[in-house]
Amino acid sequence: MNGVSFSLSLIGQAEVSSQLGGVAIVVLVIYLVMLLTLGVVAWRRGRTTEEDYYLAGRSQGFIVTVMTIMATFFSSAAILGVPGNVYKEGVAFMLFALNLPCAGACIYLFGARIRRIGQKRGYVTQGDMIADYYGDSAGLRMLVAVVGFLYVLPYVIMQIKAGGHLAQGLFPGAAEAFEQGAMALSLVTIIYVLIGGMRSVAWTDVLQGFLLIAGMLIAAVATIVTLGGFGGFFEKVREIDPQGLALPGPSGVYSPWKMLTICVFASIGSLVQPAQWMRLYAAKSDRVLKRSALVFSIVLPACFLFGIMLVALAGRALYPPEMIDGVLTAHPHVGEFDQIVVVMVKEQLPQMLGLFGVVLVAILLVAVLAASMSTADSNLHALSAVVTRDVYDRFVRPSASENERAWVGRFTIIGATLLALWMVRAGHENADFAPLKMIVNLMFAAIGFSCQLLPVTLDMLFIRRGTRAGIMAGMIAGIAVVFLFTPFPDLLFGRDGATPVADSVAPLRSLFDIGFTGFVVNAAVFALVSAFTRRLDPERTKKLALDMDVSSPE
Repeated sequence: MNGVSFSLSLIGQAEVSSQLGGVAIVVLVIYLVMLLTLGVVAWRRGRTTEEDYYLAGRSQGFIVTVMTIMATFFSSAAILGVPGNVYKEGVAFMLFALNLPCAGACIYLFGARIRRIGQKRGYVTQGDMIADYYGDSAGLRMLVAVVGFLYVLPYVIMQIKAGGHLAQGLFPGAAEAFEQGAMALSLVTIIYVLIGGMRSVAWTDVLQGFLLIAGMLIAAVATIVTLGGFGGFFEKVREIDPQGLALPGPSGVYSPWKMLTICVFASIGSLVQPAQWMRLYAAKSDRVLKRSALVFSIVLPACFLFGIMLVALAGRALYPPEMIDGVLTAHPHVGEFDQIVVVMVKEQLPQMLGLFGVVLVAILLVAVLAASMSTADSNLHALSAVVTRDVYDRFVRPSASENERAWVGRFTIIGATLLALWMVRAGHENADFAPLKMIVNLMFAAIGFSCQLLPVTLDMLFIRRGTRAGIMAGMIAGIAVVFLFTPFPDLLFGRDGATPVADSVAPLRSLFDIGFTGFVVNAAVFALVSAFTRRLDPERTKKLALDMDVSSPE
């Protein structure tokens, strides 16, 4: 079956778009009503304490824990950005799925220790644990808060941008669909996070997580069936250009060594970021976390490899990217790399199932919304905790009441969302606004920053030889290195990569993951400074270690 027979005719596409608009409104309304209902129920079940708002009373069971961890991990980068990069780079980027078992192993190894000491000592944020271990100081808490902000902002930008792409897919004829979709996603996310806190976020993550898993697998089944089964699928894939079927891919970016460092450090960086760390605190027991790690390691790789990655690979075969003026560009029918899944499902399901297929398209595109909201809500919620606990409560108004701190957290959520929305709109209106060109690039930048908490995490949990001065010096050095790898220096000093900054880091960019490079510099500086600065009180660290290592009753 060739690309012509696979695609709908122009008349057919117009008819599908017309039907999709009406169906999409119904599906969206049902979905949003369910989310807001869960938010209200969570609010009625909750208590007015800070611990309940941020950690749901530390009582989350297995189903809620595993689904909220998966849904937070499963952002729009997973359902739009990753398949977009598979479409762009071919088989080379499919190896990214190997980061998921690594992430599951991290939950298993790190989770129980973090949960135990968090419960025993009443920690809410990463800063609580790090400051207690190394000695509370304004500089350390602020540095940890900065790392959290540098992770959260790009991730929220990704989710809002995905909301715009979703609106474009659902309402292709609307002139301002992208802007309206981005604004709608931002507004709904703000509402139910403000209402219910962690319990609301976690309960909605369960709904969104199941919707995501089903959506990814249905999209893959539809692709394979439409192409004539596995035989037709692999026959079509064999038509992909040789560069798209091997490393380092058409762009020459993803060498084996770089993919290895991405798989390891993208997974760990995604687990030591603020929202996931708080989910470890919120679990009811060690057993819950270990069972969650096992399910996570099995279910998510299956969804990636046998779900949307197959859709993206088929999309590359049907609509090959084009090289224009030395730049790899998406096929005109696709428009943007991140849109490949949306384009594929809109064509396949109506062709295969008629009107029922149109309904499924609406549901699958709402799954994109679920991916975006499940990560946006978690990260906004975590950021509000960081700002409230680690900044406002410690340095602005230590005597503030819980009600006052709750309002500071709510204003933080609103402010961060508006900032991210402004950046998304600026990027949409300016094609040269490099940081927002591809969702996956934002993902790697965010994870690169969160990886700078890995040395301190390893030291607290296992090594226990670092000093406060060493931790702070290492994090500052690591953040600086990651910043050099992002597009921001090029924006400040030049364009199109033709800058001294870009030239100086280009060899490392081609060899290593951004998070790995920052981690190596961070760890080296951390070890060197720790060797020549005052060590922590051994009796104090011994007590902290005991709280991490001794299992609590189930």
